[in-house]
Amino acid sequence: MPELALPEIDVLWLTAGLSCDGDTISITGASQPSLEDLVLGVIPGVPKVRLHNAVLAYRNGDDFLETFRRGADGRLAPFVLVVEGSIPDETNKADGCWAGFGTDPATGQPIPTCDWIDRLAPRAWAVVAAGTCATYGGIHAMAGNATGCTGLADYLGSDFRSAASGLPVVNVPGCPVQPDNFMEVLLYLLRQAADPTVPPIPLDEQLRPKWLFSHTLHEGCDRGGFYEQADFATGHGAPECIVRLGCWGPVVQCNVGKRGWIGGVGGCPNVGGICIGCTMPGFPDKFMPFQEMPPGAHLSTTAVATYGRTVRALRKFTQGSMNKEPDRRAPAWSEPPRGAGRRGAHE
Repeated sequence: MPELALPEIDVLWLTAGLSCDGDTISITGASQPSLEDLVLGVIPGVPKVRLHNAVLAYRNGDDFLETFRRGADGRLAPFVLVVEGSIPDETNKADGCWAGFGTDPATGQPIPTCDWIDRLAPRAWAVVAAGTCATYGGIHAMAGNATGCTGLADYLGSDFRSAASGLPVVNVPGCPVQPDNFMEVLLYLLRQAADPTVPPIPLDEQLRPKWLFSHTLHEGCDRGGFYEQADFATGHGAPECIVRLGCWGPVVQCNVGKRGWIGGVGGCPNVGGICIGCTMPGFPDKFMPFQEMPPGAHLSTTAVATYGRTVRALRKFTQGSMNKEPDRRAPAWSEPPRGAGRRGAHE
């Protein structure tokens, strides 16, 4: 294989937005690819990653901040900027800051996270929002929150484009982000950075990667067959469809039902948890109160009931027929004539 034009690339991961660091923890469980694969540079055609994440780093203090300062001053190229956490409004108060990262050597005061974003985003090859807090504001942007949080794309503006790649902010929502979803997006961007012939990453109107968020959770849910037959769970722990328990899967764009969580295992509906819409821009306000049947579910489950019960009855009839051997075969468990062995019964 020819030598890569871009053998290494820095990923500057800001964990200093308002968040729980859950997205950072989530990606440590990725396997397609794994974080280790990217850091070790073992994937052909993909640059080796130098990851700078405060939660996962062994460096600290000014030693850790040095790479971010180089990026902010234009002394580091190329790099991918990943932002985790909601972006607060630092203009809605008289003093102090809602979120900061490191201290200013000249003043000894915290450097607001927004200042880092203002300086890093214009110089980044690509900018990625990891998790729903960073993509659309998430929990911290709920009505009444004093921080005035927004998502990264709202903060940077709809016209923002990365100078080097021409890409808008790439949103990978989830609370937290599904690990392989994020790593797959990062892998795509690394391929694109290393090879200009790779098509730009395809995004939907909400700046989500299309191949990950084009279908609803319901369309890939292993409980979908129960919905079709109007088999609805009336309590938690049942295997049937859980839409009447408050699941928003029929309208939420999310692939966790099909992809699982770690190694194809888990995922909200797969383990009996209702979907609360955490990948959607309207989360959480538009999906509350949780664990109450969505308004549309009253109509949809009522409409499917008559059809579903009829189909289920017809399928049971057919299933019963298919569970019998054809008449031309002797049943395997037929009793042989008295005094004859099993072989003699058929001779």
